[in-house]
Parts: sequence; C-alpha cells; structure tokens
Amino acid sequence: MNIQIICIGKLKEKYWTDAVGEYMKRLSRYASVEIVELKESRLPDKAGPAEEEKVKTEEGREILKSIKDGTYVVTLEIQGKQLSSEELAAKIEGLGLEGKSDVAFVIGGSLGLSPEVSKRADYKLSFSKMTFPHQMMRVVLMEQIYRSFKIIRHEAYHK
Repeated sequence: MNIQIICIGKLKEKYWTDAVGEYMKRLSRYASVEIVELKESRLPDKAGPAEEEKVKTEEGREILKSIKDGTYVVTLEIQGKQLSSEELAAKIEGLGLEGKSDVAFVIGGSLGLSPEVSKRADYKLSFSKMTFPHQMMRVVLMEQIYRSFKIIRHEAYHK
C-alpha cells in the first residue's frame, strides 16, 4: 500500500520530527509512506473571516494539487466519523482488498480544511471532537496507521 500524509506546515520541534521518524521507520515494513509538507499560508494579524477563508482556500488549492489521480482520500475533520483502532484497521485492510493501494490522509492547517478539500474526500475521519495541534495530529495519525497494520497482521503491539 502507498500512503501519503499530506499536511500543512513543517514540524519545527525536534521531538515531533523524532516521533515521525520513528513511525516512518516502523511503517516501512508494511507500506510505502510519503509525507508531503505544504507551506502554511500567511494569516495577517487580527484577520477577519474573509482573510481566514482566503487562507483556507489557498492551502486547499495546494492540498488538491498534491493528490494524485485515483488516490483514495481520507481527510481528518472534527465532523468526520470516529473509529476505534480496530475499525480503522478494518477500513485500511478493506481498501487494500478493494484494490485501492494509493491512500492519502490529509491534515489541514490551523484553520482547518477548505470546503473543496472536504468535498474531495472519499472518507472523513475524526479522532475526536476536540481540536489538536496539526503537528501532534501527524504523530497520532502515524501511530494509528502503524497500529492498524499491527492489528491487520495479528502482531503483538495493539493492547
């Protein structure tokens, strides 16, 4: 399986980059994983709703450009469906069985995703009704993808 993690912004702190590096190494046994980091659009100080929408639209355009044709797209959204780890594993396994070998997980910027990106999603996934920093979500997502492969292969780790 080819997994893309498309995200807005770069990881700045070493502890995030170390965690991502560890999960990249672990995931390499199960899938080809590529992280696509896109530039955050600049939000002016004291920005109003119009400026915020402009930023989401700009970031959304870049996200959509990064999605290859035929890719199954999973967006991370507060309003998405919440799954247990076992359900996410079943979802990933099901995609593979359906011949969907290219999967992109999309993490928006600090303002969230544009409506265009949300509309492009084949599946909307929520990790919680809470909002998390997008740097942290990258690590949490990678851990859950890794956990999914361990569950699928019936390997020790899950519990």
